[in-house]
Amino acid sequence: MKNIYSVLQGPCLTEKASLLQESANKVVFKVHPQANKIEVKRAVEKMFNVKVQDVRTAWTHGKKKRVGKTVGFTSAWKKAYVTLSEGTINFADEL
Repeated sequence: MKNIYSVLQGPCLTEKASLLQESANKVVFKVHPQANKIEVKRAVEKMFNVKVQDVRTAWTHGKKKRVGKTVGFTSAWKKAYVTLSEGTINFADEL
């Protein structure tokens, strides 16, 4: 990936993510499926002016959904747990 703005697709604003941000200084992002940990680290450091200590990635698989007789799946997506060593990111102020 060449463009850092295509690596991060947005924050993951869930209860678990907000608890991790408060207790362990971790931020959760929805990232591009082909992005690796190094690209995620560079993108977060450049976009938010923070120091990243660690990046862990995980796949969230699509869930089975049903509408009437039709059965399908939601899309799978990739997320990254980013541990910050210096600085903080507050999404509530930026919305």
